[in-house]
Amino acid sequence: MQEQLSYGEDYHYLPITSVDSGELHEVTDDVASLTVQVVNLCFVGRPGSEDWVLVDAGMPGSADRIIEEAERRYGEGSKPKGIVVTHGHFDHVGAIIELVRHWDVPVYVHELEMPYITGKQSYPEQDPSVDSGLVAKMSPFFPIQPIQLGRYAHPLPGDGTIPVMPGWQWIHTPGHTAGHISLFREADRFLIAGDAFVTVKQESLYKVITQEQEINGPPKYLTTDWDLAGQSVRRLQALRPRYAITGHGKPMQGPLLEDQLSILANEFEEIAVPRHGKYVRH
Repeated sequence: MQEQLSYGEDYHYLPITSVDSGELHEVTDDVASLTVQVVNLCFVGRPGSEDWVLVDAGMPGSADRIIEEAERRYGEGSKPKGIVVTHGHFDHVGAIIELVRHWDVPVYVHELEMPYITGKQSYPEQDPSVDSGLVAKMSPFFPIQPIQLGRYAHPLPGDGTIPVMPGWQWIHTPGHTAGHISLFREADRFLIAGDAFVTVKQESLYKVITQEQEINGPPKYLTTDWDLAGQSVRRLQALRPRYAITGHGKPMQGPLLEDQLSILANEFEEIAVPRHGKYVRH
């Protein structure tokens, strides 16, 4: 008998997209990001390898596209060693139930995210008042109810290792959510940041559609602790990443990444924190 897995009752397809939707960005020979509508997920593992991992799981309704790209990259019938989730917001787990049913693989998250993927707790309400951009104003329609992954959900080890990603470590980067993580590989200073920071102004529909590149803090309408969010950005900047894939926006690398991330870390209050909002303290 198949286990009862479920999305929240508020899960639904969202008709928003960007010019990069469907694009695969090869960043190094073993890490690539796939844009699904307005969010990025990552394939970690060299093309043709049987040893690969998916990081995050796209928008609602995107499972077929993700599987198609995975089989193009790794071979027909291939499946990852597991799925690592930076956090459980709808645009990062939107296709995860279809994927785990298809692949039968474990899902790893920070222990503080477990309630959101095991049916126990909804995320805090969206805050459309943080910005005048249309995406921010649309945010009350974004799903926040928990999903149920049952036996597929596993908390990450407390020592920073990732069972299916040797050579990588997870770093607790709360603020956007309590259990948000970023992934870092010291060997080449590669950072998968999730939504700890992004490379597009995610509140603006125009900039989301055009993917105009600029480093920003986490999406404002779903971020609930701005003090922790700032600390997380500074923690990541101290790693001096050479490459970065973020949850939204184009990958960034080299001096541009170093310079812009340094500016964001040093001027986080001015650049990232909303002037008002239910989760803002001044």
